[in-house]
Amino acid sequence: MSLDGFITGLDDRKGQGLGRDGGRLFNWLDDRNGPGINGQVYAEALATGALISGRRTYELAGGWGGDHHDGVPINVLTRHPDDLEAPADGTTFYTDVAACAADARAAAGDRAVMVHGASAAQALLRAGELDELEIHLVPVLLGAGRRLFEDTDRVELERVRQLEGRDATHLRFQVVR
Repeated sequence: MSLDGFITGLDDRKGQGLGRDGGRLFNWLDDRNGPGINGQVYAEALATGALISGRRTYELAGGWGGDHHDGVPINVLTRHPDDLEAPADGTTFYTDVAACAADARAAAGDRAVMVHGASAAQALLRAGELDELEIHLVPVLLGAGRRLFEDTDRVELERVRQLEGRDATHLRFQVVR
């Protein structure tokens, strides 16, 4: 996320999923296979046992070709599942946020569930189904794009971790209930 709260640049669309200049938010991934902090954070992401995605993110990512990582189930939140193409094996569409979260937790077992997309994170937060937020804060001001927290009610968070990597500060917050 940029320092001004954007997770994509302006004009995110098919073929330009991160919008203009949005790729800058992922420069820290250049170190993802290294021994440092960024490599640690990336390895933790790949250790998750299920994925919840918003529909827009899922479509812009091309459904990750049916495999986000290691064959974990992909649960997609959408308001209109009927106009989607048939999902790849391991992908399920949901309109019910609680059912989506419950199925993802069950599939993940003792591992964490990863969430992709602003709409999915916001829906899970509103429904009380989001336990933690992990933010990769990048020192750039994009000025415009898609915000991670749009129209969100007040939510108290407790910082449980802060790691300084090259090109990003990795912050983890627990949602206080």
